[in-house]
Order: sequence, then C-alpha cells, then structure tokens
Amino acid sequence: MKTYRDKIKPLEELRELCRNWKEAGETIVFTNGCFDLLHPGHVRYLEKARALGDRLIVGLNSDQSVARIKGPNRPIMDERSRAEVLAALSFPSAIVIFEQDTPYRVIEELQPHVLVKGGDWAPHELVGAEIVQKAGGKVEVIPYLEGFSTTSIISKILKAQRGG
Repeated sequence: MKTYRDKIKPLEELRELCRNWKEAGETIVFTNGCFDLLHPGHVRYLEKARALGDRLIVGLNSDQSVARIKGPNRPIMDERSRAEVLAALSFPSAIVIFEQDTPYRVIEELQPHVLVKGGDWAPHELVGAEIVQKAGGKVEVIPYLEGFSTTSIISKILKAQRGG
C-alpha cells in the first residue's frame, strides 16, 4: 500500500519518474529549501508553486547543508522528519533530499520545466535558472508571505523560554 512517505525519493528514482511525467506531457515544477519548521508562509508558497504545473518536486536541503547555510543550531527537525511533513502535504508530487548547499545538480539531473523560488530574487540570480531557461523553461519568483519565517518563530520560542 502506498503512503504519503512514498513521495520521498532518491534522485535516481526521481529522474525516472520525471522522464515518465514528461512523456505523459506533464509540466514539472521544481523548488527547494530547508523547510525547517513548516508554517503558513511555506504552505502558501508551495500551493502557488504547484499551481504553475502538473507536478511539484521539492528539493530539501540535508541536515548538513542546512547547518552550513543557517548555522550550527539548525535544522531544528532532522531531514527525514522535514521530508515527511512536506510529503504529507497535497502539493508536492515528490521530495528529494540533497547534500549540496545548492540544488544545481538536482536541477541539472531533473531538467524541470519551471524553477520556482521565494523571496526578492531576480530570476537570473536563481541557482539553476540558466539550466531551465536554456531548455526552454521558465523561472518564477513567488513573494514571501509577510509575518512568517522560521527564524522569527525560533526567536519567539526562545523569547518565551526566557520569560519575555
């Protein structure tokens, strides 16, 4: 019996799945991130990303990658837990954990039709943008939802612990 956890795939298996989806004429959207403490900003972002195609693949930074990017006290949740929470959402078709600091290799391997990132980035600044655009795909930037960030949630928890 399939469960939502079956969405978590190694890159090799996901490459084959992408090939099948493309042969079926489906549009593949790719995004990535740490997704450490899932909050409404993440959920709305993933909903918008999924709306850009038929299949949404989420590249998830590994624990070591998150620590290098965010600092030694991160991630809060381990990579398997973060992947499982993401997989439980209806938006992603697949989750792939990657060890590198950027998803360049994953994008290169999967060749998505659409690359999506959140924030105030210019499309040409996104890692892997040239790969997607060279293949005729497009790059989209989805604005962050104000008032939600993992860092601010962690700060709020720490402040509450200190009694402030």
